[in-house]
Amino acid sequence: MGKIALDVERALTLRKKTGAPGRTIPTPLAQGAGWSVEDVICTSGPTDRPFEEQHRWVSVAVVVSGTFEYRASAARELMTPGSLLLGNPGQFFECGHAHAAGDRCVAFRYAPEWFERLAAEAGVPRGARRFRASRVPPIKDSAAIVARASVGVSVPARESWEEIAQRVAVAAVGLSAGAPLRPGHPPAGALARTTDSVRRIERDPAAPWTLNRLAAEAALSPFHYLRTFQRVTGVTPHQFILRARLRAAALHLAANHAKVIDVASDAGFQDLSNFNHSFRAEFGVAPRAYRKAVGRR
Repeated sequence: MGKIALDVERALTLRKKTGAPGRTIPTPLAQGAGWSVEDVICTSGPTDRPFEEQHRWVSVAVVVSGTFEYRASAARELMTPGSLLLGNPGQFFECGHAHAAGDRCVAFRYAPEWFERLAAEAGVPRGARRFRASRVPPIKDSAAIVARASVGVSVPARESWEEIAQRVAVAAVGLSAGAPLRPGHPPAGALARTTDSVRRIERDPAAPWTLNRLAAEAALSPFHYLRTFQRVTGVTPHQFILRARLRAAALHLAANHAKVIDVASDAGFQDLSNFNHSFRAEFGVAPRAYRKAVGRR
């Protein structure tokens, strides 16, 4: 389990000791004229009742640990590590933890006029500057910004939060336009099984996960498990595991000076050439170049 998830576990342990109700613990990271970013740890769980909230600004939350259900408009989505939560100003929403406790997000908020101006400068058409979906799943196109946000809350990053905030905003509005719209609610059983799988993978992404093993642990056939996982998360189990391993490797590269071959092995890659190829395909640069760009000075 990495540092990001360990911080969540410590917060959950403290809650258990004190008997306090679940809550969100925001830590401001940076802010400027029209934008802000916070590191938000939530300790809510199945015994905490969700309540309705409202997005005041344009909101993009990068989920870096844990799972929770996000209901906005007609959609209810399971948020998993690597996904983006999207919210438009004035939109009502609920977040719940029906099947497991705790999560962590890097929450970016933008004043509507700031976001509108940035979207216009980025060439986004006027009619496409509001999010049409409530979630972007953990896909390849968002992998780089998810990794940068994860690194930012783990180790000192060379990039400024202002630059990261702009990249997140532009990426989110673009990816939202292509995100699938799936109104309705996944069955409770599907949410419970997928939540359990996601948290198992998050605890040890380097483990030898296979479709048969995950399906057996979920008490489903491989065929039905694959369909269930993809329906709930938006990606296949293989894609989810691969991205979890690559994010772990990116954090490892940024945090210390371990050999690349050791970083690859620790992340679950047994072949260095496969790791190098997968890393470059996901983040656009080789592992050593990534370390040089975002690692410790």
